[in-house]
Amino acid sequence: MTQAEIKLCSLLLQEHFGEIVDKVGAHILQTGSQPLRLISNDTGTPLDQVKKALCVLIQHNLVSYQLSKRGFVEYEAHHDRVLRILRYPHYIYTAKTLYGDTGELIVEELLLNGKMTMSTAVKKVADRLTETMEDGKAMDYGEVSSTFVRLVDTHFIYRCPAPLEPPEGAAAPAPVAPLLLTSEKDMYTVPKLSMIGKGKRRRSSDDDDDDDASEQQTKRQKKEADSKETLPDDGIYWQVNTERFHQHFRDQAVISAIANKMDQISSEIVRTMLRMSEVTTSSNAAHTQPLSSNEIFRSLPTGYNISKQVLDQYLSLLADDPLEFVGRSGDSGGGMFVINLHKALATLASATLESVVQERFGSRCARIFRLILRKRHLEQKQVEDFAMVPAKEAKDMLYKLLSENLVTLQEIPKTPDHAPSRTFYLYAVNILSSSRLLLQRCYKTVANLIERRLFETKENKRLLEKSQRIEAIIASMQATGAEEAQLQEIEEMITAPERQQLEALKRNVNRIDASENQVDETIFILESYISTSTKP
Repeated sequence: MTQAEIKLCSLLLQEHFGEIVDKVGAHILQTGSQPLRLISNDTGTPLDQVKKALCVLIQHNLVSYQLSKRGFVEYEAHHDRVLRILRYPHYIYTAKTLYGDTGELIVEELLLNGKMTMSTAVKKVADRLTETMEDGKAMDYGEVSSTFVRLVDTHFIYRCPAPLEPPEGAAAPAPVAPLLLTSEKDMYTVPKLSMIGKGKRRRSSDDDDDDDASEQQTKRQKKEADSKETLPDDGIYWQVNTERFHQHFRDQAVISAIANKMDQISSEIVRTMLRMSEVTTSSNAAHTQPLSSNEIFRSLPTGYNISKQVLDQYLSLLADDPLEFVGRSGDSGGGMFVINLHKALATLASATLESVVQERFGSRCARIFRLILRKRHLEQKQVEDFAMVPAKEAKDMLYKLLSENLVTLQEIPKTPDHAPSRTFYLYAVNILSSSRLLLQRCYKTVANLIERRLFETKENKRLLEKSQRIEAIIASMQATGAEEAQLQEIEEMITAPERQQLEALKRNVNRIDASENQVDETIFILESYISTSTKP
């Protein structure tokens, strides 16, 4: 792990879970696997607080534990999972796009809680949807359950590993660390639940006394405990399958690239091929399963009136395209075709590097970079001739790219003495190392954006608190049927300059959030390409 990754992980943990969890999580990320006592001593945190922090991190799949050879439990943090916190809004938005508001809230609840049983998630989502509906209407549990099952069937949600149960009648002592097992057969098997009922609205309890509230809370907790014992899915927990979401993001990036390079019909053909093989193809596969032209024709959407002959012409064009996103793998069934996922990711990573060079150094520098990328190896004189750039300008640009580690210089001596006059100097682009370099810069960028957002909110903390108090007063007065003049009087408690300051703050925070999402899209492309290139 680099310092940029550790810093970004620490900021994400602090923002979402607080200082204590950040201190414990960042320490494990820096030092590696450690036992409980050592974590407590090194961080100077009381043992009970460390335990609570580890419980939170384990609940959200950010830390795992294992039994060491010496017999004690060690805890290990996973930085890649911590970095995925940055992508949570993208997961939720994708679920909304594919499965509507119900799917959005299911994924949101699972991400907020780490792990949940299906019955608890269904009830929470139904209650939240009921709050947004008109009076007299409520969300049915059955509708939420059906959406949950659809998410599981498409592998966006999967079952958490369950602890190994001791055999019946055995009086063995409890293990030091429970052994968790994952059964591939049960991973996407939903238990049969007959959930009957509808979502409930939250009742206002402002007029109740504290004693009554605590008494009601005790009764509610007892009721929930009793209901948990009778639920058939007790102990069966579910979590979000981030790898499946990443597979969807990768497919969307490939489809978008085909649409930009060719046309909408070509992208729809590629979308159909990816949809046909999305469950059968693993997330780290080099290419999709081979599909025949006849299978693709039968699976095309009904809205596209494409004949078999036109489809074959499009497939031939895609297979002959220099991008090589689509490849041939046989001639049976009208021709067998695959999508080269690794090649597609490499092309997307190269395009990302090109755009970065153009934004930072200008179009002429981007032309030289693109030329070296296409020709693999070029001398300085060849760069000047092919790019049609003056010698002095080409030399300056090449050295600028070389100093930024975006191009490399390879020496090929003619004689053993490595004399400069008898040596070829070839410029080349190492896409993998350049992608790694750019990825680290992206991590630094996101960390800077988060720090800037925290600074902006801290500077205007008093004004934000005042605005929230006034909004709460107005909401309560509207609920009691206050007059418009009274509401306007309360609103005028915020002066015109303060209102302008609030609007400027909101605008800045929205811009920072949008920048974070844009940088995360670049991070995803680079991470996907690096992971596929370094796969053994």
